[in-house]
Amino acid sequence: MALSNLPHHISHQFDKELEDIRSKVLAMGGLVEDHLQKVLDSFAKGDFEMAEYVAVNDYKVNALEVEIDGDCTEILLRRQPAAGDLRLVVAVSKTITDLERIGDEAEKIARLILNVGNPAALRNYYVGMLAMGHHVRRMLRAALDAFARMDSQAALRVAQEDRDIDSETDVIMRHLITYMMEDPRSITPVLDAVLSLRALERIGDHAHNICENVIYLVEGKDVRHVALEQVKQELEASHAENS
Repeated sequence: MALSNLPHHISHQFDKELEDIRSKVLAMGGLVEDHLQKVLDSFAKGDFEMAEYVAVNDYKVNALEVEIDGDCTEILLRRQPAAGDLRLVVAVSKTITDLERIGDEAEKIARLILNVGNPAALRNYYVGMLAMGHHVRRMLRAALDAFARMDSQAALRVAQEDRDIDSETDVIMRHLITYMMEDPRSITPVLDAVLSLRALERIGDHAHNICENVIYLVEGKDVRHVALEQVKQELEASHAENS
């Protein structure tokens, strides 16, 4: 279901309202991705100014969520959308919730970095999760791209990456536990690193959720709590019937 295939309505104003909320979701996604990138740059460069920026600017993400949620409520009340239009509004509402939570996790990591306050500790304990962080960021960007293009197949491919994030988390967690066992003085900064690692893992989970929202929007299927392999088979069968 490409963007050009969105239904057009007698009311051009309704078309504009639907397009506006989609655009705002992507703007919110861009802001969240920027905050995540700044957090990762803090890992890489020991730059506490970027962490401070994210910590004090999360309110912008929250404000966008409130604004878009209000737009969705207005559309539901005034337009009483049906079928695909209703799915779009529902998918937007769910997606902005996941984006807001990603913003919260980025803010949490930023504050943990500020709590460490030591570039050497960042290099020692956070370097292992930098690659995972970039993987999560790419996953988020790909999920937003699938939303922008209304591409359920791409969304499914991105959702499958969540398993890789879980595996990377397990490997890094073992390394961090080893640090604590070898040097009791490292316990406090390593515990902060563990919390940051879990926050990154949850960002991957929310990117996965956004992909599920895209599949629901395009295919009309609620794939929460459904095995990804089963979702893949159902999408392939559905597309084969329609081709």
